[in-house]
Amino acid sequence: MTDATPNKPVVVGVDGSPSAIHAARWAAAEAARRGTSLVIVHSSPRVPVHSPQVAVSTAEFSEAVRDQARHWLATAEASAAVLAPQVEISTELLTGGAAQQLIGRSASAELVVLGSRGLGGFTGLLVGAIAVAVSTHALCPVVVVREAQPQADRAEDAPIVVGVDGSAASDAALQFAFETAALRGAPVLAVRTWLDAVVDATRLTVLIAASIEAIEADERRLLAEQVAGCAKACPDVPVRMMLSRDGSARVLVEQSASAQLVVVGTRGRGGFRGLLLGSTSQSLIHHSECPVAIIPPAHR
Repeated sequence: MTDATPNKPVVVGVDGSPSAIHAARWAAAEAARRGTSLVIVHSSPRVPVHSPQVAVSTAEFSEAVRDQARHWLATAEASAAVLAPQVEISTELLTGGAAQQLIGRSASAELVVLGSRGLGGFTGLLVGAIAVAVSTHALCPVVVVREAQPQADRAEDAPIVVGVDGSAASDAALQFAFETAALRGAPVLAVRTWLDAVVDATRLTVLIAASIEAIEADERRLLAEQVAGCAKACPDVPVRMMLSRDGSARVLVEQSASAQLVVVGTRGRGGFRGLLLGSTSQSLIHHSECPVAIIPPAHR
């Protein structure tokens, strides 16, 4: 296991929306657990070149935009400080594309945290290209905080749910899940689905020829083997394994109802193929009832 790096801050992107405040508070609590600082950032769009048809000058408009951004940053900072007064908090006002700024900031961050809905500099963050860009290209874990049920509302013994499928990406997700569970004193629930995996064209003949019982036994063995290394490295973390013959999105969304966090890799194979490019990612982003952590393979 790789220990959390105290010198790397938790970075949260805010934009004045209620979702961003939830994200800032979640990020502050996580920074406290990790014994690190919190950086609250906002990226304002670049001001267009002045046109004679525009009554307000470029300088005036630019200053108004920055004043609004400063207000959003101060509001988020105050809310985070109430939840985690022991955490060192700073703010950064940036200019340019939100995705590019957050991806760049991820190189020196422990986590990048985002709200599930946004406005201003983060408009459409989790419904289009920006979400895919940040989650796919960030160099550290990205956590999407759902505003439906803030993290503080969850029971302390609620599990950290992690989707695994044997891929390198899910190995990274599994490691992150155990590290996070150890920090929280929480159990881990490792979930593997095999409905999608066995319907893969390369295994279709196996599905036809083998019995369901044999397939389940093989899938259960693969799940146990993948979990074993992390469980050995974190012996104090209770772990439970769940094998399901169902779609990955459905299972993870269902488990999110009683979880502190759902953890997945950026890309997988089998039941989690296309996680950030297709329906599974959209289901988690829009329907998960707890925060979702997306982990790059480089995090291992």
